[in-house]
Amino acid sequence: MIFVISGILVLLFFIFFLREYQNVVSQKSNAWTEDTTGDCAVVLTGGRGRVKEGFSLLARGSIRKLIISGVYEKAQLKDLFPELIFISTINPDDIILEKHSQTTYGNALQTRTLVEALKCKDLVLITSQTHMYRAYKTFRNHFPKEFTITKRSLTAGSYNHEVIESMEEALKSLFYSVWTY
Repeated sequence: MIFVISGILVLLFFIFFLREYQNVVSQKSNAWTEDTTGDCAVVLTGGRGRVKEGFSLLARGSIRKLIISGVYEKAQLKDLFPELIFISTINPDDIILEKHSQTTYGNALQTRTLVEALKCKDLVLITSQTHMYRAYKTFRNHFPKEFTITKRSLTAGSYNHEVIESMEEALKSLFYSVWTY
């Protein structure tokens, strides 16, 4: 009897894992193909090119405020983007370094507080293509339904998801689907 129950649990886990894996790999990168505008943007740290993408949107005037979420507590703006001194269109006062969150869930909680304080009307969510499914679902769960969140996802070097990275993200997403959204 215990083997039957164990087998059913393993099968259920595998089915739910495959669903999450499919959701993760179905996310498309749009940073290179679509123009994005919004009142505010949040960059979720942890991947190559994300912070630079946020600064690029701010420099072009596509967003009003930039929140960089999950920054190391001792980091300063010059550490994140040393090129800032060469870009006269960016006002450092328009950049907020959020240093409290350490998870995607924490990013969403801390960002919502900042978005409300900044009176943002909408939000551009900047993260990697692989991370976007979980990040968007988490943010969507913590913001009011009528609040617009626009996805801006970047590739990690190619348009294809890396299998191991996608499997890891699917496992995280499965955990989040039980506890967060």
